[in-house]
Amino acid sequence: MFSLIRQCIKNSTASLLANKVRSFLTMLGIVIGVGAVIIIMSVGAGAQSLILAQVKSLGTNLIGVLPGQAEDEGPPASAMGIVITTLTYEDAVALRDKKNAPHIAAVVAYSNGVGTASWGSRTYDTNLSGCTFDMMDVEGGEVEKGRFFSEEEEKNLAKVVVLGSTVKNELFGESDATGQRIKIKKHTFEVIGVMAERGTVAFQDYDDKIFLPIRTMQKLMLGVNHINMIRAKVDYEENIAEAMEEVKITLRDKHNITDQSGTNDDFTVRSAAQALDMIKTVTDALRYFLAAMAALSLLVGGIGIMNIMLVSVTERTREIGLRKAVGATNSNISNQFLVEAVSITLIGGIIGIVAGTVISFLVSVVANFLGYDWKFSISLISIILAVGVSSLVGFVFGLYPARKASHLEPVQALHYE
Repeated sequence: MFSLIRQCIKNSTASLLANKVRSFLTMLGIVIGVGAVIIIMSVGAGAQSLILAQVKSLGTNLIGVLPGQAEDEGPPASAMGIVITTLTYEDAVALRDKKNAPHIAAVVAYSNGVGTASWGSRTYDTNLSGCTFDMMDVEGGEVEKGRFFSEEEEKNLAKVVVLGSTVKNELFGESDATGQRIKIKKHTFEVIGVMAERGTVAFQDYDDKIFLPIRTMQKLMLGVNHINMIRAKVDYEENIAEAMEEVKITLRDKHNITDQSGTNDDFTVRSAAQALDMIKTVTDALRYFLAAMAALSLLVGGIGIMNIMLVSVTERTREIGLRKAVGATNSNISNQFLVEAVSITLIGGIIGIVAGTVISFLVSVVANFLGYDWKFSISLISIILAVGVSSLVGFVFGLYPARKASHLEPVQALHYE
């Protein structure tokens, strides 16, 4: 038994080496398909780890409130860029009240936009972040020079701003920014502080922002009454579920919603843990979908193998006839061609794994060089699947050529020209 297998492998190897270029071109489709699957799975895992790390960097004891209702496992429409006006500044004030939400330690509300800031002859386009005075209590960060605005300034529509470090450098360079006045949309603001450099957190560049009181942002800059979102910090992680319920009850009372089942809620409350689970679910689905699309090239590669093997059967008709004439059985001939097809796909699969791993590693090196926390990850399951699927493709698409070769009549094969 083992001698027959060894002989099949020996004959198949000799045949593949005799046609090196054709053998390589035949396995190229498998190489590309397996390599693409490895790259997509690896890059997808790296991107997923980056996204999750960015979300975790804000803290795991946070609750987010967005306008609009959402399904249990899906995001609200406002997360897709649709403007919904059901959340207000007063909602955030109500959540600050310990009588309403005793487990909430701090609350920040946002009303965001974009604008051009100017100082003297210098101008800079940046993001405007209208927020409440306790923003740093929830999201962290610190003021490097000057101060942040107060609760009184927030309520009184004060024309004061705090600059991110990038904005300060673009407008003032080495000059001291505190105490200076800048213009944004025809309004003049006093710079009362400059934030310490922080970088990108949760995909937001905190250095490329101008922070101003949320009421000033709403009334003077945007002319709206609604806010974009509320973020609340819970005192202890074990109280998150209870705090979320407190938030829901408070907002239902503020919005005159009597149904406590959540069916008629015009807002969505999510914890950081729920956000992480949702992101992981979405990124996993996307990653596997893209891997499945890449795996379709294995089907194309399999068809190519079948075509080449059929050509090989035609070219080697006399050889097959001679072998059958000296005693080779149909099974011997069939096994040889099957081993050749599987060998082509197996070798192609191994080359694809190596190529995919190298490219994935280079992607992680470049990403880390650019400052992203990108993890290089190659799962054992993806390698096993790649080898197994490529071998299966070779076996399936090699069956017909092998069967055709094994059923050739010796006399007709020997007379074939």
